[in-house]
Parts: sequence; structure tokens; C-alpha cells
Amino acid sequence: MEPGETVSDASKSAAQPAAGTLYGVGLGPGDPELMTLKAHRLISNARIIAYPAPDDGESFARSIAADAIRADAREIPIVVPMRVERFPAQAVYDKAADEIGAALAAGNDVVTLCEGDPFFYGSFMYLFERLSPRFACEIVPGVSSLTACAARLQRPLTARNDVLTVIPGPLSDDEIRPRIEAAGAVAIMKVGRHLDRLARLLDDMGLLAHAGYVERATLSSEKVMPLADIRSDAAPYFSMILIYKGDEAWMLPPQSSS
Repeated sequence: MEPGETVSDASKSAAQPAAGTLYGVGLGPGDPELMTLKAHRLISNARIIAYPAPDDGESFARSIAADAIRADAREIPIVVPMRVERFPAQAVYDKAADEIGAALAAGNDVVTLCEGDPFFYGSFMYLFERLSPRFACEIVPGVSSLTACAARLQRPLTARNDVLTVIPGPLSDDEIRPRIEAAGAVAIMKVGRHLDRLARLLDDMGLLAHAGYVERATLSSEKVMPLADIRSDAAPYFSMILIYKGDEAWMLPPQSSS
């Protein structure tokens, strides 16, 4: 017992379980075979699994990890409304943090599934923000959509001393243009309904021929093509435009032999 602590106090303290650990586990871009060994081990051993889910369909994160999830695992879906506004989602994460926090306080580990990488535009950061001050957390990195799209496009993402800039597609043209001008390589994420506007901007900048397009990378429904070949005004949420402005040999036209 600590000095001044009664037998009753010591008994209560001994009865309280040690708090569990919160794991933020990156799943990669969608192909289950791109999950890391550590991610698969944690998921297959987990008794409590949390994951984001839309309010109008199945959870993409859960579908990636489905074969690794125990049949007897308790599942905590974090149902996030698919809206542009930020604050309704914040209330969802408040509620999820309360439920997950209660499980952690009771001594249970909780594995949270994260598409791609937890800390690369990942929603897990909202749980981390709320729970890390009180509980141990471990982040398990995953293959990001950025590197997956470059691999599927079969084009290096960046080289040597090139500056790589990652740009969210919803930004205005006035914000995007100077960022592209200052970069050697560019990834535009969250393309969605902004596809047509972004294509027109790149055409105006003389970069349309330098732009590759990937949607649903590593999935059976993926599309990989030059951006100039797209005949649509909108794209899925899981889509990306990659632009390389450098003069590396792999970007130059084939040289005719003499």
C-alpha cells in the first residue's frame, strides 16, 4: 500500500484492470495482400475491432480486412455521414471515442482499421486526438494510396531533388496553380466531382499530357490511364491525378536510332 492508503483503497486499486492499447492499423490501398504482416497479426488476434463506415453502404476498411477478422470479435462501426460539412462528423467521433474509450478503460485492446495509412489523410487522427492523452496508442503504418497509384501507373512518383507536392482536389484553382508551378512532381487527391475542373486547369497550364489518372488503385475495378483520355466530369472518391514535370529519362520520348 502507498503511504496513507487504506486496505479498502488498495483493494479497489488492485481490482482495476490496466487500460488497453488503441491500435491504428493501416490496411493499404485496398488489395488485402498489401496489408503488412503486423497489420494482419493484430487484426486476426483482436477481440475488439473498430472501423469507419459510410451511412449508405458497407465499410471499405472492413472489406479489406474481412478475412482476418475473428468470428467472435466485437465490432464497433463508426458510421460517418458522407457530407462536406466537418462538424456532424466530429460528433460521430466524439461518440465513437466514448465507446472505444470505455473498452480501453476496461482493459481491452482495440484495433481500429484504417484505409491506406492512419496518418496520411486518415480519419483515425480524430480518434487519436481524443484518446491518446488518456490511453497508450500504437500506429501501424500502411501502404499509402500515393505510392500505390504510382506503382499502378508504372511511373516513378518523384526523383532526385524534385519537390513532391500533395494537393487536395477541393482547393480552388487559385490555390492549386501556384503549388503546381512550384513543384517538380504533384499528386492531386480527393478528385471526385472536381475532375473536370482540375483537367481544365492542367490543360490551361500545359500539363495535361504530363498527368496520369488512377482510380480505385489495386482493386479489381481500378482504372489507370492518361488524364487526357478521361471522358467523365466526375471521379470516385478513391481517385488520384499524378503529374511529373521533370526531365528524367523515363519521362522523355523514345529516341530514334540512327
